[in-house]
Amino acid sequence: MFPSNAVGIDLGTSSVIIYVKGKGVVLNEPSVVALDRVSGRILEVGEEARKMLGRTPGNIVAVRPLRDGVINDYDITEKMLRFFLKKIAGRRFFFKPRVVVCVPSGVTELERRSVVEATLDAGAQSTRLIEEPIAAAVGAGIDILKPYGSMVVDIGGGTTDIAVISMGKAVLSSSSVIAGDAFDDYIIKYMKKRHNLLIGERTAEALKIHLGGATQRPEELFMEVSGRNVISGMPKTVNVSSDEVAEALEEPVNEIMTQIHDVLERTPPELAADIFENGIVLTGGGALLYNLDAFASYQIKIPCKVAKEPITCVARGTGIVLENMDRYGDVIFDYKRSGNYMNV
Repeated sequence: MFPSNAVGIDLGTSSVIIYVKGKGVVLNEPSVVALDRVSGRILEVGEEARKMLGRTPGNIVAVRPLRDGVINDYDITEKMLRFFLKKIAGRRFFFKPRVVVCVPSGVTELERRSVVEATLDAGAQSTRLIEEPIAAAVGAGIDILKPYGSMVVDIGGGTTDIAVISMGKAVLSSSSVIAGDAFDDYIIKYMKKRHNLLIGERTAEALKIHLGGATQRPEELFMEVSGRNVISGMPKTVNVSSDEVAEALEEPVNEIMTQIHDVLERTPPELAADIFENGIVLTGGGALLYNLDAFASYQIKIPCKVAKEPITCVARGTGIVLENMDRYGDVIFDYKRSGNYMNV
């Protein structure tokens, strides 16, 4: 039984991570839903649905209801959230949590409203929002309330959020769709061009995780990959090297470096000096890309480090805010059904 009904949700394009006050991270599952095309009935949610991606018969479809960090299908997102909230509540049928949800820094008013409404319709008692780079910074152990500049680069599944933070606010921020999903797309395109091989999202993700890197590895690794031959239409297997995957990811990785440069160029001198002294913190699943921190340090000429447990950094940061509302209350945005936001 939970000692509190306060819940923090990292509603990500790739996964949903839920933090319960007093318990820590209690759920980390893929943002995937499998449903019947005809009836619309939900068949599986989360990890079991992810296993079906690219492998479903004609009457079943496995979908990801969030794209590029925002809701792409409202109804399915609401049902997915309802499923996860019921899952963490167990037998507590009257569990009505007070929820704080993370959103990318660049979302529009309409996109924020969609997140809040979907969470309320899924069974939340109340819903507030926090920007992902703020939550990521808190989860990485940065004291965001000090009058001192810090930079966080949160590379999630759908978006990369870059923010310069001081005194609890994002002084500058930038959000881009060049993130984990884009990495997968570049690998898919590379395999088609280089090997005439069509592969799916799951295969591309496996290549990214096992062979991917911001640079080539000292010792080349290999992985057998199966797909469909573009020319013959028949199944085909090729042996892919880590050097090839690094080549496939060169463009999106360089694009992220350019984004960091752009934010730094617009940063006030005093805050820029703080960042140079303190370094840049990388969070999110994309931060685990091999040698990304060293590559970023070399390209930007500022020390970069990967936060501890970067995948759950945003959710844990939300949890710290929930546990210390008297200290961090000003970083959260409240929302009323009328559609107005305010700091609380």
